[in-house]
Amino acid sequence: MNENHFITRIGWLRAAVLGANDGVLSTASVIAGVAAANPQGRQVLLAGIAALVAGAMSMAAGEYVSVSSQADTEAADLAREEQEQKDDPRGETRELAAIYIKRGLNADLAKKVAAQLMAKDALAAHARDELGITEVSTANPVQAALASAATFTAGGIWPVLTVLLAPPPVLLHATFAVALVVLAVLGAAGARTGGAKMVPATVRVVFWGALAMAVTAGVGHLFGTAVG
Repeated sequence: MNENHFITRIGWLRAAVLGANDGVLSTASVIAGVAAANPQGRQVLLAGIAALVAGAMSMAAGEYVSVSSQADTEAADLAREEQEQKDDPRGETRELAAIYIKRGLNADLAKKVAAQLMAKDALAAHARDELGITEVSTANPVQAALASAATFTAGGIWPVLTVLLAPPPVLLHATFAVALVVLAVLGAAGARTGGAKMVPATVRVVFWGALAMAVTAGVGHLFGTAVG
């Protein structure tokens, strides 16, 4: 029987959910702040587009650098482990057996398992059981960067479209409404994809999104009033 586990999706799901939520929230917050200061003219649209483009590029660059650092660390650990196996293969076998003993195997069985795994693929065995590096957790910088940029854009485009379609008198309220609806959908979709409970995830995303936009709009209104 085939079993589907949601943990296999964690790599791209984390970047996708983060990118989409940040796209909606940061772009909508910028628009809300500018609209609260001055809802007239092209500056609101310009601010929204700038926030969308800059945010997408920032997310991509940030994810690539961050995940690349993780990949470099993994590569260094694997190289060190490979050298240790060349220098002391028996010691590495004992080390692997000790890990299995801690996990509940008796000493004889642990030694046999360690010996067989070392004979098949010693580096893979140590990567998985000593270092915790698996196919699920292995860093993929390009995948993370592309997912972040694409999902940021997919999320951030909704507030920008709101600026294009909503009349100026209701622009601020429309931006809030559209952003919160999209955030709720993303929260529910992310929870469903990851096999988590939908209601807590949705409430969490909507609450913090509303708070962030309210604070930004308040600052925009304050400075807009002061300047005006």
